[in-house]
Formats: sequence, structure tokens, C-alpha cells
Amino acid sequence: MNPVIDAVLAGKVAPLGAHGKRSAIHKIALAARTHVSETGLEGDHQYERKHHGGPEKALHHYSRDHYAAWREEWPETSAGLMRFDTPGAFGENISTSGLNEADVCVGDVYRFGTVIVQVSQPRQPCWKLNLHFSRDDMSRRVQDTRRTGWYYRVLEPGEVSAGDVVERLARPHADWSIERLLRVFYVDRDDREALEEMSTLEALTPSWRSTAAKRLESGKTESWSMRLNTPAGAK
Repeated sequence: MNPVIDAVLAGKVAPLGAHGKRSAIHKIALAARTHVSETGLEGDHQYERKHHGGPEKALHHYSRDHYAAWREEWPETSAGLMRFDTPGAFGENISTSGLNEADVCVGDVYRFGTVIVQVSQPRQPCWKLNLHFSRDDMSRRVQDTRRTGWYYRVLEPGEVSAGDVVERLARPHADWSIERLLRVFYVDRDDREALEEMSTLEALTPSWRSTAAKRLESGKTESWSMRLNTPAGAK
């Protein structure tokens, strides 16, 4: 049975954290059918376009099923954790149940509503999640659990809303689930055979292919500290 979209969500740039860093990570559910262009949902904003949004990250999809795990691991000990009750806590645009990183492969083509999209890459969490949840370790925990969600590029613009069925149309890379990509990047980091294959996956976002190629060339894993650790001036 095909998954059904629980919520379609968008957000505007607003202050985040004690020092008012700018972000559009806070998303709210949309009641009406919404247009999706090649750069994402109408009305959905991104603050730092170098790192967020754009054609390769037009839509972020997150599994509603992960919320139960987060609630179990981290009971409501802060205001941030209260967000585990409703979709949008992780900045997602598309929320579904019954579909996760193990079920989705890079290059998968889906139709929902009148939109056709293709899975482009996993999400790489950044330190703004730490501010959003009032936890210094949130971004790293998302990475370590590999409950990251994934991004789409838009192949055919259209409209989408909650209640739309998610229908898979194609699967060119059946051996490369989002879960496997995350494992190679963050766990089996020196698996040269996997990195070699990853560097040639045409459906994978170019920046991910480039990182795989650089690891092969250097024999070293890139630093994640600037992405995961909250800067001193933002705390």
C-alpha cells in the first residue's frame, strides 16, 4: 500500500536561539494545495541559500515514524522537545508514515499530487537543529541515528497537499538506499569499494559524489565540526 502524505509544510525566516540567528527551520502545516516549482514549495523560505534549498534540495521529506523514537529516547525535558508531537520539527516539507531511509533509494522517482520528484541525497544535519531543540548534541544525534530524512529535486512542477498518495515510478539504484548512503558516509567511512561506486551514481547530488571522490583521493574523512557544532556566538 502506498504511503499517504500526512502534512505539507513551509516556513518563513525568523530569529532562532538566544542570539536571534536567522533560520526558516520552523515549518507549519499548509491547509491548501500548494504549488511546487523546481526550487520547492511556494511560500517556503531558506535563509542561507548556500547550504539550504536550491534545485538539489527543493523538498525535504522526513518520516513521521521517527517521532516515536525521539520521544522515547528524549522525554519532554525542554521546550524544544515538545515539538515531537507534530510534524515539522525537523524542518521537513513532506511528512509521511510508513516510509523511511531504509525504504527509499537515491534516484527513486515519485509522484505525489501532480508533482514528480526524484530523491537526490540524504539530509546532512547542521548546528541550527541544536538551537531549534535547545540541545547542543541534536545535530550530531540526528547524524548518529541516521534519522535524517532525504531531499528531492523536482522533475515536473505541480501541486501537492496532505492526503496525496506517494507513488513510486522508477528505481534506478535499488542497491543504494538512503540508509546505505548514510552508513558509508558516517560509519563505514573507509569502504573504498562503496565510495568508488558512490562517486559515479548519476542520480546522487554532485556535492556528495565529489565528497566520495575526495575521500578516495586523500584517504581521509572530511571534518564535520563546523556543520555540527554550534558556534560560540550563536549559543
